[in-house]
Amino acid sequence: MTLPCCTIDGEYFQPFRLEGEDAARWISSAGPGLKRIEFLVPQANRPDAMAQIETDLPALAGVESARVNLTGRRVAVIYRDGEIEPQALIDRLGFLGYMARPFDPRETGLTKDDREGGRLLRALAVSGFAASNVMLLSVSVWSGAEDATRDLFHWLSAMIALPAVAYAGRPFFHSAVNALRMGRVNMDVPISLGVLLASMLSLFQTINSEQHAYFDASVTLLFFLLAGRYLDHLMRARARSAIAQLVSLSSEGATLVADDGTRRYVPARDLKAGMTVAVAAGDRLPADGLIRNGVSDMDRSLLTGETAPETVRPGSAVHAGELNLTGPVLVEITAAGNDTFLSELVRLMSAAEQGQSRYIQIADRLARFYSPAVHTLAAATLAGWLLLGHGWHPAIMAAVAVLIITCPCALGLAVPAAQVVASGRLFRSGVMIKNGAALEKLSGVDTVIFDKTGTLTKGQPQLVSPLMVTTETLTLAAGLAQASKHPLSQALVREVARRGLAAAPVGDVSEHPGLGLSGTHNGEALRLGNRAWCGLDEGAEDKGLLEFAFRRGGNAPVVFQFEDALRPDAAETVARLKAMGLAVHLLSGDREAAVKRVAETVSISTAVSRAGPQAKLAYVDALSKAGARVLMVGDGINDAPALAAGYTSMAPSSASDIGRTAAETVWMGESASAVAEAVAVGRRTQRIAKENFALAVGYNVLAVPLAMVGLVSPLVAAVAMSTSSIIVIANALRVGLGRMPVSGAARQSQGSSTQTPRLKDAA
Repeated sequence: MTLPCCTIDGEYFQPFRLEGEDAARWISSAGPGLKRIEFLVPQANRPDAMAQIETDLPALAGVESARVNLTGRRVAVIYRDGEIEPQALIDRLGFLGYMARPFDPRETGLTKDDREGGRLLRALAVSGFAASNVMLLSVSVWSGAEDATRDLFHWLSAMIALPAVAYAGRPFFHSAVNALRMGRVNMDVPISLGVLLASMLSLFQTINSEQHAYFDASVTLLFFLLAGRYLDHLMRARARSAIAQLVSLSSEGATLVADDGTRRYVPARDLKAGMTVAVAAGDRLPADGLIRNGVSDMDRSLLTGETAPETVRPGSAVHAGELNLTGPVLVEITAAGNDTFLSELVRLMSAAEQGQSRYIQIADRLARFYSPAVHTLAAATLAGWLLLGHGWHPAIMAAVAVLIITCPCALGLAVPAAQVVASGRLFRSGVMIKNGAALEKLSGVDTVIFDKTGTLTKGQPQLVSPLMVTTETLTLAAGLAQASKHPLSQALVREVARRGLAAAPVGDVSEHPGLGLSGTHNGEALRLGNRAWCGLDEGAEDKGLLEFAFRRGGNAPVVFQFEDALRPDAAETVARLKAMGLAVHLLSGDREAAVKRVAETVSISTAVSRAGPQAKLAYVDALSKAGARVLMVGDGINDAPALAAGYTSMAPSSASDIGRTAAETVWMGESASAVAEAVAVGRRTQRIAKENFALAVGYNVLAVPLAMVGLVSPLVAAVAMSTSSIIVIANALRVGLGRMPVSGAARQSQGSSTQTPRLKDAA
């Protein structure tokens, strides 16, 4: 079968052919006898596309399942090896009308050129300009302009409105045409009919010097609807960029070490299990593997979410994307390409997004019933007037009035208007809502899961013991520490600066990967690092604190203890959430003692430690399957899959780029109280949104019969439609008024001190 070339969203596409060994790079294992391949399908961005693809592809012999990700415009297919070829899947998608090619994260999602967003934004600007000017001209007509003056204003309105409708209406016109071609209707069909008929009838009225024209109704309607579509596009684009940023952690290539010891640089895609690569300090690992030679400190926040580096030695397992901090190492590859831990994280993110994509927008859910009902009412009105002998002109006028007055502008604004006001209120409180659906979800959560480091805590260690150490000891230790980027070394340097001191000069400073630092001062040997490095027993009880030992010459070692301080109002926020009827959990990749210490301080009874990305995702999934609606609050790369899998998610502004992108809500500042405030605002927003729906439906119940019997002209219909929208917006403004209701522990939390609380001793 030969497929035609085409242009989609301004990007040239042509039939993709998988040939020979090239096909293998796109395929991964999905279990015994099963393979998985993912396609980029730019046209798969509407719920009707999801329904068609997920129904048609599994009907092919050999296909186990097909899942559409509307956010990423991707199709993931699992098929039985040997029973069907990937090319047959591409051909079938092409037969259905969807151009497809294998999905490559390095080439998609990373582009800065947002063509679709640019087109929507330009259409929004054109419709806004046209609406404001046509409304201004219409005021003169409404004020009593007659004859030649009225005709002049009508012609000026036509010259502005008609080009604007032709340009700004393209997203709706294209969608409507595509739906009709596939034998379906969606909400864009009545919108397109109403806009086009109102425009053409207005032009007819203008040509015949009639009193009324309805150009203002056409362009104003387009402006409101384009605003909603652009916001939806931004939400989907941000969701796609989460995976793009995760992929950016992968290395482009690696230094391959041959059996004879020679080294050469190879692209990461050519790496295979069994090969050995050299990873220098400062480089990211290109694949999963085992340390064969060398000792180093590794930034493993990708896996654990913790800021403190971990020491790796021969035999230690490491993963793609981790950052080698201090020493060169040789790594024997155990998994490369699509089989690495980093690739698994990408798949987890993708799977979680696919689950969320099933929350279809309210307008799309109503389109199946609303659009046919509107068309039936308009057709019935036209036929009824003709049967009663009123002629074509009044019959068309009445039918257009029905289409305009039933245009779902107020219905479409019912939720977005409340969400915009709520988002503004939260923004003033330092909370940023990245998409309107997050507010709807916040109102329904019944469980909150907090990550620990960087979420309930600040993610920045601070010295807590010994506080009364001598100035000389502290400055000497800082003299060593300033040569290292280790988080505890930096915390020691910050403590010296906070006390107004200067680090002592230390010579011959050397960093020993996995151990610590050494140097000399006035002929005395200095050491700063782990307990064994400084001559202390490592078997001390773990009290949940981070430690650095310091030894000067033959003197007794000093142990510096650090804690990750809680955010202000952390305990009060937990108390407020409980007072709102929410269950609160703590889920962390840190040690058991450290997690227990924080949990006791903030009064969280359910706490889980040493949880990696898969464990966190499984924990969230288990609660969700049990019926819980989870608000996941995290900040690290390792939290990204769980953030995407939660019913909704939040992250602090200090989170990693990937954590902030994966979360639907981000809060600024150090206080954790934003979590409880967001839930409270979300609940109020949902109540007002439901009121708006009632107002919009009530408007249609009252207005449609009047339009059908001819008591409403197209102009009055446009005014009525706009009035219903104004009423909905006015009601939505109530979200930003007054003070959010607070009860019980929440009142106490607002009156409590905002100083950083000291963690309890969990020993």
